[in-house]
Amino acid sequence: MSIASYVSEELGASVDFQTFRDAFAEKLDTVFNKRTDYNRHSAKRGLPPFMMREVQSLTPLSVFIPEEYGGRGGHVHECQSILATASYESLALSLTLGINGALFLQPLTKYGHDAIKSSVFERFIEEKNMGGLMITEPAYGTDALHMETSYTETDDGYHVEGTKHWAGLTGWADFWLITARRQGKNGDLGRDIDFFVADMNRPEQMVEVEEFYENLGLYMIPYGRNRVDIDVPEEHRLQPESTGIKMMLDTLHRSRIEFPGMGMGFLKRLLDEAIQHARERVVGGKPLIRYDQVKRRIAHIQAAYTACSAMCLHTSENANLDENLAGKALEANTIKSVVTDLMQNASQSLLQLTGGKGYRLDHVAGRSVVDSRPFQIFEGSNDVLYQQITESVLKSMRQAKETNLYEFLKSQDLSHRAVDYFEDTLDFEVDFSLPQRKMVDLGRILGRVLTMEMVIELGDRGFRSDLVANCLDAFRSRVDGMLTSYRDFSLPGAIEDYVDGSSWLDYVQPSTS
Repeated sequence: MSIASYVSEELGASVDFQTFRDAFAEKLDTVFNKRTDYNRHSAKRGLPPFMMREVQSLTPLSVFIPEEYGGRGGHVHECQSILATASYESLALSLTLGINGALFLQPLTKYGHDAIKSSVFERFIEEKNMGGLMITEPAYGTDALHMETSYTETDDGYHVEGTKHWAGLTGWADFWLITARRQGKNGDLGRDIDFFVADMNRPEQMVEVEEFYENLGLYMIPYGRNRVDIDVPEEHRLQPESTGIKMMLDTLHRSRIEFPGMGMGFLKRLLDEAIQHARERVVGGKPLIRYDQVKRRIAHIQAAYTACSAMCLHTSENANLDENLAGKALEANTIKSVVTDLMQNASQSLLQLTGGKGYRLDHVAGRSVVDSRPFQIFEGSNDVLYQQITESVLKSMRQAKETNLYEFLKSQDLSHRAVDYFEDTLDFEVDFSLPQRKMVDLGRILGRVLTMEMVIELGDRGFRSDLVANCLDAFRSRVDGMLTSYRDFSLPGAIEDYVDGSSWLDYVQPSTS
């Protein structure tokens, strides 16, 4: 198939990426704003068939597919840009493309058997198929390594059995990557993880949807509980470079590090909406934009926009498929946790600015709040990721025999310039036996310092200096506030048996008048 067929006939043979992206943006504008009122539809489940048909007509997922299979080559900057273009109109649509790309097409490209790649990629291009990943189980979310989905060898391949849930595109995907552990003869499950490709067009590989969930937000995407009881041929098992766990880490870290693509267009949309509303809305005889509190909220949304831009640059140059990201937990966890916090905070600010008008699911502000919230939870809860950031830094400090946080960060490429903004406040000895809550607090601080380093690099490349300065100032202020919280080691007690003596009504004193 010629790559020229990805763009509409009016564009002729031009297939440069700028033309491709512009055509996709124009198509989305037509679909979401002209052919239908997406704001009104956004409060409903699913998506009208014509909308996905039109979105898929330009084959946006081709950016994730290698050239030898008819794709655009899997260039990370193109993947990031297409995700950003989609998220300007719909965060749920961008996530749909991200699930297909980062959680199916990329791992299949890197680890899939050559015998199936051609046919699978052809169906994505020609038939507009979709794919997803099943890891999470009802009893094992964050604790994925203890999943109970198992597989055994058969004469023709493998039998995979178990229950998976919260897989995005439940009931929609034509292909699934399903994770499982080998079951021994005595019934015990192995420690390693394997991935299997399931084709929903084959009855013996069909995954049964037991229940669709009423998910809060991201209404476009179906989620649910799935029963896996399938038989797949040998070539449907992914081939790790070393262990299956490292393959899973490489896949998840690459997905996390690609989150900025989904955040980029989303944050730009929030920024555009906030500025337009603040200019047009008049309160007390003057537009909102003239109030300093409003300016502060918009400045923080702009800071998030700039930080996400820096992350997109970093991702584009550090997440190629020929790089194994299994050992890049610090970068991946930082980018995923910080950008998703920025997305949620920015949506809350826009909702605050728009007031009652925005407190509707069919308004971009209200929809953005509920749609961005799960990004802080899936693919690693941010609380857990912040703890892991601290654990990673403390481990490196021990290896370097360094106890001073400032001195250590000054010696690292990911932080050596940004840490100068905190020469006094981060110049302290770290306690290597921090309680969990303080590891989370410190992880939030470290994540923002590392993000500031990316912003500085973005500025060095020629990005607008006023936006860079605003972002660094906002992050420095935020980190200073976080440091105050970090230094407070008081722990409010969680009183489990709290009922006796805790009813305020018992202490009301009747009026004597």
